Amino acid sequence: MSTFDNATTDRPIGLTAPSGIDRAAHHRLDEAWLAAAWSHPTTRVFVVSGGQVLIDDTDDGTEIVMTPAFEAPVTETHRYFLGTDEDGVSYFALQKDSLPGRMDQSARPAGLREAGLLLGARDAGLMVHAVALENWQRLHRFCSRCGERTVIAAAGHIRRCQACGAEHYPRTDPAVIMLVTDDQDRALLGRQVHWPEGRFSTLAGFVEPGESIEQSVAREVFEEAGITVGDVEYVASQPWPFPSSLMLGFMARATTYEINVDGEEIEEARWFSREELTAAFESGEILPPFGISIAARLIEIWYGKPLPRPRSAG
Repeated sequence: MSTFDNATTDRPIGLTAPSGIDRAAHHRLDEAWLAAAWSHPTTRVFVVSGGQVLIDDTDDGTEIVMTPAFEAPVTETHRYFLGTDEDGVSYFALQKDSLPGRMDQSARPAGLREAGLLLGARDAGLMVHAVALENWQRLHRFCSRCGERTVIAAAGHIRRCQACGAEHYPRTDPAVIMLVTDDQDRALLGRQVHWPEGRFSTLAGFVEPGESIEQSVAREVFEEAGITVGDVEYVASQPWPFPSSLMLGFMARATTYEINVDGEEIEEARWFSREELTAAFESGEILPPFGISIAARLIEIWYGKPLPRPRSAG
């Protein structure tokens, strides 16, 4: 199996570069501090809606459209404190039913798959945080203990049930994603049933209750492709709020090689040498995974160089 000594390992995985934002969790329950931060003239605010924010191309690069708090849309409940930067600037996200219009028409709505490739580390980190909170807030409005409606607390990071007193916290689902290689140093790539023709990527799946992440890697690979694996090596993780996952990336070594796909999640899987994958990319037979994903980086570690940019999944 390839080692991690090529140039691709030096580049940060999408959505994981240090953002320079201190989440300052100790302020989330301090209503006086939050009120002062909200009213401070340096505070910056942006709207998140349906997993999207407004982004704009500036002389300094692509940025989230932010405003001072006094120019932000009105909302008292769906206001989420995201943290402060090294200059003491506070950042908030507002969850709204729609994004605000822009009179200059230069800004555009974008989700993480597009914006994550364009934004700098600060804005990408803020967007990941905001989108994850919005997804959780939209899906967890009622108490899982008694069924009553919950209310927002801790600047968007807790939902409390006033009927039974339960507190609910943002959900994060651990998921494993792995590049499997064989004794010929070929890589196993698969295509999910709902993907467009030609789109191949690494295998992945959720960690089940009561199993280790290494056990999850082995189980998912066998369930999806009929391949057993031995050595499993952790590489890196990536927040993936679609809607609430944390992707745990691995390299795994196959001990059997005959593919038998499950037909439910994975429709097709194939072993690729580097030469075969290069030829498939060049011919358009194979479409690479999106560059923002940890899947792309796992493949690059084995491939030894950046993957070509994916074409539209039309």
